[in-house]
Amino acid sequence: SLQRTKKCFIPSRRMSERLSGQGTAFAVGLLAGSIATLVLSSRSKDQEGNKQLHASNADAPSDPQSQQQQNDQYPPPTSSPTSTHILPPEIRSEMLSRNSLYFSSSSNNDGMERITNASILIVGLGGVGSHTAHMLARAGVKYLRLVDFDQVTLSSLNRHAVATLKDVGLPKATVLCNHLRQICPDGEALVLDPVVKMYTGDRERDGTLLDPPDGKEWDVIIDAIDDVPTKANLIAHCAKNDIRVISCMGAGGKSDPTRVHISDLRSASRDPLATSVRQKLRQLGKKEAKEAGVNITNGSGVANGGWLSCIDDDSKLAVVFSSEKVVAKLADITDEQKEEGMHNFGAVDNMRVRVLPVLGTMPAIMGQALAAMALCELGGKPFSPMGAERVSRNVRHKLFQHLKSREKKFEEKHRPALEENSANYTTDGLYIGPVQIDPDDVDYLMAELWKNKCALSGDRLGTVLELYRWNKKRPATPNNLVLMSMKSATKFEKDFEELGDGREGVDAAVRKKVEARLAMCVLDAE
Repeated sequence: SLQRTKKCFIPSRRMSERLSGQGTAFAVGLLAGSIATLVLSSRSKDQEGNKQLHASNADAPSDPQSQQQQNDQYPPPTSSPTSTHILPPEIRSEMLSRNSLYFSSSSNNDGMERITNASILIVGLGGVGSHTAHMLARAGVKYLRLVDFDQVTLSSLNRHAVATLKDVGLPKATVLCNHLRQICPDGEALVLDPVVKMYTGDRERDGTLLDPPDGKEWDVIIDAIDDVPTKANLIAHCAKNDIRVISCMGAGGKSDPTRVHISDLRSASRDPLATSVRQKLRQLGKKEAKEAGVNITNGSGVANGGWLSCIDDDSKLAVVFSSEKVVAKLADITDEQKEEGMHNFGAVDNMRVRVLPVLGTMPAIMGQALAAMALCELGGKPFSPMGAERVSRNVRHKLFQHLKSREKKFEEKHRPALEENSANYTTDGLYIGPVQIDPDDVDYLMAELWKNKCALSGDRLGTVLELYRWNKKRPATPNNLVLMSMKSATKFEKDFEELGDGREGVDAAVRKKVEARLAMCVLDAE
C-alpha cells in the first residue's frame, strides 16, 4: 500500500500493473543510462586532451598551409569498426525503432536493413552538409565519409548543426565526427571516415577521396559544396560513373521555407548557383564532346543520352533549391580589402571572398531535405517531390476533358470486339470503359508524377501536353496514365495501331524509367 498522512491508499489492480510497467521502464532506462555513463567515462580523458589541445591552437591562422599543419595536430575521432564501445543489440534497436516502424510494411521489410548497411559520401560540412550528416547518423546509416577542408569559425556557429564555441578553429570534419560518435559510440554500427581535405576534381590531387570503402559502392553521394567549379566536377563524376547524387543549391540570402523544392537541375529557378552550375556542366560536356568528336545537341546531352542528361533527369541528379528571390545582397567590400587586394582575403585560391548573408534556418532546412530524400530512397519509400511549376485549373480541366474524349472514342471503336460475358474487355484483351480519375488527380499527375514535362521526350510546358493510357489492357487509372507531348503521343498511338502496343516503339531505357515512375504513384489505383 501507499502511505499518506492520516490516510491509507491501496492501489487498484490496474494501477499496480501501471506501477509494475513503470518499474520495468525504469530498469531499462537505468540500464541504458549505465551504458551511456560507462561510454562517456571511457572517453573523458580523450575529450580533456582535445580541450587542452584546442586551447593552445584557438588563434591559429586559417591560410591553407597553416591550416594543414593544424589539422595534422587533430587526429580524427575514434571511428574504427574495431571500437570497444559496442552497444547491446536491444539498445541499438530501440534507438532506431521509430525509423524502423516508418520503413517497415507488408511489402517492404528490408528498408531499414538497407539504411543500416548504406555507405554515403558527403562533401561539404557547413550549414547544409552538417545537418545532413547529423540526421543520416541518427537514422542509422552505417558508413559516412565526411569531407571538408575548412575549420569552424565564429561566424559559422549561426548555422552549423553541432559546432559550439569551444570548436572554433577545429576542422569541421573532426568536430562533426566527435559529436556523431557521442550519438552512437559503437564503431561497428556507425563507421565514421573524416577527411580534412579539399575536393578539387583533380584525380591526382584528390587521390582516393571519392573511392568507396573496400568491397562497397556508394549508395548515394551528397553534394553540399558552395563553389561552382568543384560542385560541377563532383556532379560530372557521379553522372559519368552512374552514382546517385543529391545536390544542394544556394541557401544564402533567402528565408522562406515554403519556397524550398526538390527537382532536376534544369527546373531549379531563381537560383544563381544552379544557373552557374548548369553553365559549367555544359562547358565541361562541350569540351569533352569536342575532344571525342561527339555531337551534343544544344549542350544538354538529352538527344544522345550522354552524361549531361543528368541536368534533366532527377533520378540521376536531384537538387534541393529555393525558388525565393534573393532578399539579401553580398556584404560590401571593405576599405581594407580594397587597399590590400581582394586576392589576399580568400581562404584558398579561387574561392569566394565576399561574405554571403545567411539566415541559419535555411541551410538547416535544405540539409534536412537532402537527408530525407536519401533515407526515403534507401529505405524503399521514395517520394515524388512537388515541382515548383504550377498549371492553372483551366489547363488541368482541359487535359481531363481531352482524356475522357479520347477514351470514349477508343471504347466506341473497339466495343464490337467485346468479349462475351465481359463488360470491359475485348477479345484482344484491351480494356474499354470509363476513365478512373477525377480532375483533382490531374494536378498530381502533371505536377508531382510527371513534373510538367513529357515522359518520353522531356519536352516541358510551352508545348502541348496530354495524358495518355500507357497500357491499353488496363483502365485509365493514375498509375497507368503518362504525360506526353503531341509529337510523342502521335508516335505512341501510331505504334499501337501498327504493333499492337504503343510501348513497343518506346526506347527500352525510357520505358524502364516511365514504368518506374508509374510504380511510384501514390493515388488509389486498381
